[in-house]
Amino acid sequence: MQTLYTITSHENNNPAPDPQKILAKHFDQTRNLLVYLTYFLTQVARYAEKDAHKKASKHLPTYEDLHINTKLAGNTVLWKLLEDDSYKKIVGLSKPEQWEDPELVKQAYLKLVETPEYKTYIHKESRDLKDEKDMLEYMLEHLMLENEDFISHIEENFSNWNDDCEMVIQLLDGFLKKPGNYKFDEMISPDKVVFAKTLLDTVIEKSEHLQSLFVPKLKNWDPDRIALLDMILLKMGVAEFLYFETIPPKVTINEYIDLAKEYSTPQSGQFVNGILDNIHKELVQEGKMTKVDFKKA
Repeated sequence: MQTLYTITSHENNNPAPDPQKILAKHFDQTRNLLVYLTYFLTQVARYAEKDAHKKASKHLPTYEDLHINTKLAGNTVLWKLLEDDSYKKIVGLSKPEQWEDPELVKQAYLKLVETPEYKTYIHKESRDLKDEKDMLEYMLEHLMLENEDFISHIEENFSNWNDDCEMVIQLLDGFLKKPGNYKFDEMISPDKVVFAKTLLDTVIEKSEHLQSLFVPKLKNWDPDRIALLDMILLKMGVAEFLYFETIPPKVTINEYIDLAKEYSTPQSGQFVNGILDNIHKELVQEGKMTKVDFKKA
């Protein structure tokens, strides 16, 4: 949707952008956001070692300075993440250190060490896997996602935060719950990448045909006055009806209603729903809707 909007709204006197390159850029932005959230979490956890070294290096360190608890820096889930080959590979590509704010990392750590949750964690001599996971999940939720300074920092560096935050948080949370079961270098599965590329190409190549199917349904609406995003969503929906046989029509309609409500005008959800439902019924009546059992597929 975002790629099609960029292409459709570009000025005609400028060279046409490459759709697949724009799509790939969106994928990269999502990947970078996930990597940076993960990286920031690891930096806060590992700050325990920096704090201990800094205090031990004082000219006249106190007993407390020489006995900083560094259990968090050795968190087993943390190190499973840091030693994950796919994570190391993607860190090398994304270079998350370019966005790091050391002062923000320090503030998050200092806030953490004052919490009852942290104090309970470090005073347990054993390393229970559940405790290790719970500690990192607590940090993610309370030190990062509920921290206004951190969210402002993310919004300044990642324009895709509002679009992708829910998905990347779910991915990171999923890794913390089941470390080692996620490949960071395959954030988006190959089949989804193929689907996105194919849908993009289909909508571009069949644009006039797709539009010809729903323009007659607009009745008294002037196509030029309809929100550009609504027109794009309708084309995408009709493309799925005609050329993606494993996607159930109800799934298509519901997804584009949600996109219209989220990104377009207040009336767009109802508008897109009405048009797509109308086209769906017509295609079924004319025998032009070919769908297979997507579960078997």
